[in-house]
Amino acid sequence: MSNRKILVTSALPYANGPIHIGHLVEYIQTDIWVRFQKQRGNLCYYVCADDTHGTPIMLRADMEGITPETLIAKVSKEHQADFDEFGVAFDNYHSTHSEENKTLSSLIYERLRDAGHINSRSITQGYDPVKKMFLSDRFIKGDCPKCGAVDQYGDGCEVCGSTYSPTDLKNAVSAISGAKPVPKDSVHYFFNLENFNDMLREWTTAGHLQPEISNKLAEWLDGGLKQWDISRDAPYFGFEIPDAPGKYFYVWLDAPIGYMASFKNLCDKQGIDFDEFWHKDSTTELYHFIGKDIIYFHALFWPAMLAGAQFRTPSAIFAHGFLTVNGEKMSKSRGTFIKARTYLDHLNPEYLRYYFAAKLSAGVDDIDLNFDDFSQRVNSDLVGKVVNIASRCSGFISKRFANRLSDNCSEPELFADFVNANDTIAELYETREFAKAMREIMALADKANAYIDDKKPWLLAKEDGKDQELHDVCSMGLNLFRVLAAYLKPVLPTLVKEAEQFLAIESQNWVAGLQPLKGHTINEFKPLMTRVEADKIAAIIEDSKENLEKTVDAVKANSKVEPKAKQFEPIADTIQIDDFAKLDLRIALIIKAEAVPEADKLLKLTVDIGDETRTVFAGIKSAYKPEELEGRLTLVLANLAPRKMKFGLSEGMVLAAGPGGKDIFVLSPDSGAVAGMRVK
Repeated sequence: MSNRKILVTSALPYANGPIHIGHLVEYIQTDIWVRFQKQRGNLCYYVCADDTHGTPIMLRADMEGITPETLIAKVSKEHQADFDEFGVAFDNYHSTHSEENKTLSSLIYERLRDAGHINSRSITQGYDPVKKMFLSDRFIKGDCPKCGAVDQYGDGCEVCGSTYSPTDLKNAVSAISGAKPVPKDSVHYFFNLENFNDMLREWTTAGHLQPEISNKLAEWLDGGLKQWDISRDAPYFGFEIPDAPGKYFYVWLDAPIGYMASFKNLCDKQGIDFDEFWHKDSTTELYHFIGKDIIYFHALFWPAMLAGAQFRTPSAIFAHGFLTVNGEKMSKSRGTFIKARTYLDHLNPEYLRYYFAAKLSAGVDDIDLNFDDFSQRVNSDLVGKVVNIASRCSGFISKRFANRLSDNCSEPELFADFVNANDTIAELYETREFAKAMREIMALADKANAYIDDKKPWLLAKEDGKDQELHDVCSMGLNLFRVLAAYLKPVLPTLVKEAEQFLAIESQNWVAGLQPLKGHTINEFKPLMTRVEADKIAAIIEDSKENLEKTVDAVKANSKVEPKAKQFEPIADTIQIDDFAKLDLRIALIIKAEAVPEADKLLKLTVDIGDETRTVFAGIKSAYKPEELEGRLTLVLANLAPRKMKFGLSEGMVLAAGPGGKDIFVLSPDSGAVAGMRVK
């Protein structure tokens, strides 16, 4: 084992709302990596904090009639409860509204200022005369000056994609009070990011970033770095700038310094040497796990700030993609904007830990939480493969051998194969290729189950004179289960802890050098994990839906803007070519077809549309028996909004031709078409 010293952080969750499953991709990814490092014997600290400053926090607290301090304390308690139940084990969880962060933010600012990296100048901004506060671009709304779309933000139109200045907006209003903003001058403070152009060009190409991130940053660097506005005017919830009364650090300045502050808080509590990890000549390792949407702050501003203030820069920054649910962005109307707490109300958190691990790679691609795939993967891999090994073998050990394992290791070569896989699996964990690691582990689980299927202990138990062989086979099965548990420990800490209690062993370190348990007494087996039930997923989706009508009414009631009259027009008999071009028509291979007993006309089809499989309900039961459809091709409208039916979710529409009845035709498999082919 090595003696690495590692400090790890995840992005700080904003204290203006609850944790949702999109956030959890990052925290679970980081936690798995940290648990792996600790299991390997490395000294590894994992710190985080609530990001607590900024105008939104101030406004929400004002709306709730409480102080910002009361609000962030309440939210912090909720965040930490959610993280704890998902097994995200921080060594320290702190707040950016802390003395440590105030001290470090002031120190970094003063060092940057004294080195000539800070300057100030007067700028003109929109000012809310009712709330008596300056408005950032996102708090000014109006009509787009390019396309006329209403209710657009002050920095860009979400309809036509144009960018502009808030002063260009038509009918501009404050999103806070509804008053018309007035222009007003104010002195702002800026960080001269361009001073670090050469340093950043070198740092961003020196292996600290994923290649696709490094390439993106090269585009930004080639476009020229600009001064970064690091100040905000009162009223503002944050830290006052030391030499500028009434001016506050912009939230994005002190937020990443929160990593240092949380670690400083831990150091003070445990006697750790802070400078060993943050001094500019530090030889320890520092890693940030973040979402790809905040890479600009973390890979340009942050290393420049650290270097300019004479601190060390990160060893690496690991960016990840976004989470989609059933192939789409998380949606409140569809019930797929799922809060961590809503999930916890219905399902085992370790299901999600495993599913994310089975999807995550070292890249920045988005990952999809497909609930059908989620159920199938958890039920097949964890319940059907891993836990099943212990379940199949433990009963015989209990009933026939008083919970004592055999003195023999009957298959030393098989056991050695399992242990010798540890270098490969360790390398995959280390490089964050979790999906590949899970495939390696499940391949071993398949091998263990194949061994048990081949030896058939249930038949040995019925034969005279086979007790020793039965004892050896079941003991071997449990020894293989033990190795699998050790490999899965970073992902499934709760399950593995229960497995260790069942096996009556100490908490397991990494697998290298592991010896089989012989003549060892275990405890009674208790079910370690149950199957995912469809009604639990349905309940999560239902509980995540919001009443859109109430939302719209609330917006109208609080708006100072008169709504424009709604225009009612007759339904058109024709469509334009642009409308037709929106249709995503694909050739699909019918993988599976099933009758829907409750429906006279419907068949449930599982179709391959090229880049994914979908479930579609089609009214073609009168023409085909299910077995006649499997292996045939059909035409599918792939971008039709999913429709929830009482039989399940239909994720598209099958297009078939014919007069009806028995005469409904889908494509022949020898038509020359292939699954995924788009029809133009």
